[in-house]
Amino acid sequence: MHIIAQTPLFVIRNFQPEEEDIYMALFDDARVTLHLPSRSRKEHIKIFKETLNDYARHKVLGRWGMFNTIDGEFIGLCLLRKFDDEDGKVELGYVLHKKYWGQGIASEMAVLMISYGFTHANALEIVAVTTLENVGSQKVLQKAGLTRMDNYKRDREELAYFRIIRK
Repeated sequence: MHIIAQTPLFVIRNFQPEEEDIYMALFDDARVTLHLPSRSRKEHIKIFKETLNDYARHKVLGRWGMFNTIDGEFIGLCLLRKFDDEDGKVELGYVLHKKYWGQGIASEMAVLMISYGFTHANALEIVAVTTLENVGSQKVLQKAGLTRMDNYKRDREELAYFRIIRK
Protein backbone atom coordinates (compact mmCIF):
# COMPACT_ATOMS: atom_id res chain seq x y z
CA MET A 1 0.00 0.00 0.00
CA HIS A 2 1.51 3.30 -1.11
CA ILE A 3 1.40 6.05 1.53
CA ILE A 4 1.59 9.68 0.39
CA ALA A 5 1.72 11.24 3.87
CA GLN A 6 0.97 10.37 7.48
CA THR A 7 0.27 12.39 10.61
CA PRO A 8 -0.70 11.25 14.10
CA LEU A 9 -4.36 11.78 13.08
CA PHE A 10 -4.59 10.44 9.53
CA VAL A 11 -2.85 8.74 6.64
CA ILE A 12 -3.13 9.72 2.98
CA ARG A 13 -2.71 6.64 0.80
CA ASN A 14 -3.73 4.87 -2.37
CA PHE A 15 -7.22 3.44 -2.40
CA GLN A 16 -7.53 -0.34 -2.50
CA PRO A 17 -9.91 -1.97 -5.04
CA GLU A 18 -12.09 -3.30 -2.21
CA GLU A 19 -12.67 0.27 -0.94
CA GLU A 20 -14.95 1.25 -3.82
CA ASP A 21 -18.04 1.09 -1.58
CA ILE A 22 -16.63 3.45 1.07
CA TYR A 23 -15.46 5.79 -1.69
CA MET A 24 -18.94 5.81 -3.23
CA ALA A 25 -20.65 6.35 0.15
CA LEU A 26 -18.84 9.69 0.44
CA PHE A 27 -21.05 11.04 -2.34
CA ASP A 28 -24.33 9.90 -0.74
CA ASP A 29 -24.49 12.87 1.66
CA ALA A 30 -26.03 15.94 0.01
CA ARG A 31 -24.23 18.24 2.50
CA VAL A 32 -20.88 16.80 1.42
CA THR A 33 -21.61 17.15 -2.31
CA LEU A 34 -23.31 20.55 -2.14
CA HIS A 35 -20.28 22.39 -3.56
CA LEU A 36 -19.03 19.62 -5.88
CA PRO A 37 -19.72 19.19 -9.59
CA SER A 38 -22.81 17.05 -10.10
CA ARG A 39 -21.84 13.51 -11.13
CA SER A 40 -23.80 10.30 -11.53
CA ARG A 41 -23.00 7.13 -9.62
CA LYS A 42 -21.65 5.66 -12.84
CA GLU A 43 -19.28 8.64 -13.28
CA HIS A 44 -17.99 8.25 -9.70
CA ILE A 45 -17.34 4.54 -10.26
CA LYS A 46 -15.48 5.35 -13.47
CA ILE A 47 -13.32 7.90 -11.62
CA PHE A 48 -12.54 5.35 -8.90
CA LYS A 49 -11.47 2.75 -11.47
CA GLU A 50 -9.37 5.32 -13.35
CA THR A 51 -7.73 6.21 -10.04
CA LEU A 52 -6.70 2.59 -9.49
CA ASN A 53 -5.34 2.45 -13.05
CA ASP A 54 -3.34 5.63 -12.43
CA TYR A 55 -1.65 3.94 -9.46
CA ALA A 56 -0.62 1.05 -11.69
CA ARG A 57 0.92 3.54 -14.13
CA HIS A 58 2.79 5.23 -11.24
CA LYS A 59 1.30 8.64 -11.97
CA VAL A 60 2.51 11.38 -9.64
CA LEU A 61 -0.77 13.29 -9.65
CA GLY A 62 -3.93 11.56 -8.55
CA ARG A 63 -6.63 10.93 -6.00
CA TRP A 64 -5.97 9.37 -2.60
CA GLY A 65 -7.92 8.24 0.43
CA MET A 66 -7.60 9.79 3.86
CA PHE A 67 -7.99 7.36 6.76
CA ASN A 68 -8.06 7.86 10.52
CA THR A 69 -4.87 6.39 12.01
CA ILE A 70 -6.63 5.33 15.21
CA ASP A 71 -9.34 3.09 13.78
CA GLY A 72 -8.78 3.16 10.00
CA GLU A 73 -12.11 4.89 9.35
CA PHE A 74 -12.43 6.58 5.97
CA ILE A 75 -12.23 10.37 6.36
CA GLY A 76 -12.46 11.40 2.72
CA LEU A 77 -10.31 11.96 -0.31
CA CYS A 78 -7.82 14.46 -1.61
CA LEU A 79 -6.44 15.02 -5.06
CA LEU A 80 -3.84 16.80 -7.09
CA ARG A 81 -4.43 17.17 -10.83
CA LYS A 82 -3.26 19.32 -13.69
CA PHE A 83 -5.15 22.62 -13.60
CA ASP A 84 -7.10 23.34 -16.79
CA ASP A 85 -4.18 22.26 -19.03
CA GLU A 86 -1.93 25.05 -17.74
CA ASP A 87 1.70 23.95 -17.50
CA GLY A 88 3.17 24.09 -14.02
CA LYS A 89 -0.20 24.57 -12.28
CA VAL A 90 -1.54 21.76 -10.12
CA GLU A 91 -5.01 21.87 -8.59
CA LEU A 92 -5.67 20.73 -5.04
CA GLY A 93 -9.09 19.27 -4.23
CA TYR A 94 -10.64 17.36 -1.36
CA VAL A 95 -13.88 15.97 0.03
CA LEU A 96 -14.35 14.96 3.68
CA HIS A 97 -17.18 13.19 5.46
CA LYS A 98 -19.16 15.77 7.45
CA LYS A 99 -18.19 14.27 10.82
CA TYR A 100 -14.58 15.34 10.10
CA TRP A 101 -15.38 18.96 9.24
CA GLY A 102 -14.09 21.69 11.57
CA GLN A 103 -11.31 19.59 13.13
CA GLY A 104 -8.35 21.07 11.24
CA ILE A 105 -7.86 17.89 9.20
CA ALA A 106 -8.53 19.58 5.86
CA SER A 107 -6.03 22.37 6.55
CA GLU A 108 -3.37 19.88 7.65
CA MET A 109 -4.05 17.73 4.58
CA ALA A 110 -3.80 20.78 2.32
CA VAL A 111 -0.37 21.70 3.71
CA LEU A 112 0.83 18.13 3.14
CA MET A 113 -0.54 18.02 -0.41
CA ILE A 114 1.01 21.40 -1.27
CA SER A 115 4.38 20.08 -0.14
CA TYR A 116 3.85 16.86 -2.10
CA GLY A 117 2.87 18.80 -5.23
CA PHE A 118 5.94 21.02 -5.12
CA THR A 119 8.29 18.16 -4.24
CA HIS A 120 6.99 15.27 -6.35
CA ALA A 121 4.93 16.84 -9.15
CA ASN A 122 7.38 19.65 -9.94
CA ALA A 123 4.50 22.13 -9.70
CA LEU A 124 5.28 25.81 -10.01
CA GLU A 125 1.93 26.73 -8.45
CA ILE A 126 -0.68 24.91 -6.45
CA VAL A 127 -4.16 26.30 -7.04
CA ALA A 128 -7.63 25.55 -5.73
CA VAL A 129 -11.14 26.68 -6.55
CA THR A 130 -14.33 26.62 -4.52
CA THR A 131 -17.85 27.80 -5.06
CA LEU A 132 -18.30 31.35 -3.85
CA GLU A 133 -20.59 30.10 -1.08
CA ASN A 134 -18.13 27.52 0.28
CA VAL A 135 -16.64 29.75 2.96
CA GLY A 136 -15.44 26.75 5.01
CA SER A 137 -13.18 25.51 2.22
CA GLN A 138 -11.97 29.03 1.55
CA LYS A 139 -10.83 29.30 5.18
CA VAL A 140 -9.11 25.90 4.89
CA LEU A 141 -7.15 27.06 1.84
CA GLN A 142 -6.11 30.32 3.49
CA LYS A 143 -4.96 28.48 6.65
CA ALA A 144 -2.88 26.22 4.40
CA GLY A 145 -1.09 29.26 2.97
CA LEU A 146 -2.93 29.85 -0.30
CA THR A 147 -3.81 33.41 -1.26
CA ARG A 148 -7.22 34.46 -2.58
CA MET A 149 -6.97 35.87 -6.09
CA ASP A 150 -9.55 37.25 -8.52
CA ASN A 151 -12.43 34.87 -9.14
CA TYR A 152 -12.05 32.22 -11.84
CA LYS A 153 -14.63 31.06 -14.38
CA ARG A 154 -14.95 27.35 -15.14
CA ASP A 155 -17.84 25.98 -17.16
CA ARG A 156 -19.68 29.31 -16.88
CA GLU A 157 -19.49 29.21 -13.07
CA GLU A 158 -17.66 31.89 -11.14
CA LEU A 159 -15.42 30.34 -8.48
CA ALA A 160 -13.22 31.60 -5.68
CA TYR A 161 -9.61 31.09 -6.80
CA PHE A 162 -6.60 30.50 -4.55
CA ARG A 163 -2.93 29.90 -5.24
CA ILE A 164 0.47 29.44 -3.71
CA ILE A 165 3.66 29.77 -5.74
CA ARG A 166 6.69 27.56 -5.24
CA LYS A 167 9.53 29.48 -3.64
